Amino acid sequence: MQDLSTVWLRAAAGLYSLGLVHALLLATRRTARLFPLALGAFTVGVVLHAVSLVEQAVLTGRLPANNFFQSASLCGLLSALLFLFVWWRYRARNLCMFIFPLVFVLTLIGALGSPLGGWSDQSVREAWLLVHVALVLAGYAALLVSAVASLAYLIRERQLKRKLVRCSPGDGPALMTLDELIGRGLTLGFVFITLGLVAATTWAAVESGTRWIRDPRILISLGTWALYLVLVFLRATGGLRGRKAAMMVVALVGCSALTWAAHTGLRHLLLP
Repeated sequence: MQDLSTVWLRAAAGLYSLGLVHALLLATRRTARLFPLALGAFTVGVVLHAVSLVEQAVLTGRLPANNFFQSASLCGLLSALLFLFVWWRYRARNLCMFIFPLVFVLTLIGALGSPLGGWSDQSVREAWLLVHVALVLAGYAALLVSAVASLAYLIRERQLKRKLVRCSPGDGPALMTLDELIGRGLTLGFVFITLGLVAATTWAAVESGTRWIRDPRILISLGTWALYLVLVFLRATGGLRGRKAAMMVVALVGCSALTWAAHTGLRHLLLP
C-alpha cells in the first residue's frame, strides 16, 4: 500500500505540473488560455494527492507528517484545498500564479521522499546535470539584467528627486522603461530558475536518494526560489512597481548570490 501511495503522489505531481506550466506562461505572456485545463488537472491531482495521504495514514496509523517529505506533501495538499475553496467562493484566478508552482514543488518534494532508481546511463546523468546548470545560468543572466535595471532605476529616481537631472529624452532611460526592463528580466529569470530547480531536485533524488534534502545548499536554493515566487506574484498581481520592486530585486540578487556561493568553492565559508 505504501508503494501505491507513492504512485498516487507522483501522479498528482504530474498533474500539478500543468498548473506550473500555466503559471510560467502567465508570468511571461499574460495569457490564461491554459487555465481551464490546468485547473481540471489540478483538481484531479488534489483527489489523487488526498488518496495518497489517506493510504499513508491508514498504513502507519498516524498523520503522515513524520518527516520533511511528508510534511511538505501535507502542506501542498492543504494549500491546494485552500486554493480550490477560494476559487469556488471568489473566483480569484490570479492566485493560481502563486499556488500552482508552490503546490507542485511541495508535492514534488514529497514524491521524492521515496527512493528512485539509479542512473541507467552515465551519459543521461551528465546531460541532466548540464541541463540544470544551463537553466540556472540563464536564470541568473536574466536576473542580473533585472538587477542592473533596478540599480539604474534607484539612481535615476534619486537624481530626479534631487533635481540633479532634467526629465528629458536625452538624459537617459525613463523610469517607466527601466521598470519594464525589471519586470521582463524578473519573469524570464523566474521561468529558468524554476525549471532549473525542478531539474536539480530530481537529479539529486536519483543521485543520493533521500539524503539530498539534508543538504543545506538545497534548502538555501528552495528559500531563494520561494522569495522569487513571492516577488513575481506581487509584481504580476499586486502591482508591485517602482522603487519597492527595484529594492526587492536587489535583495533577491543578494539571496541568489548566497545560493551560488553555497554551490561553488565558496561553500566552505558559508556552510559547516
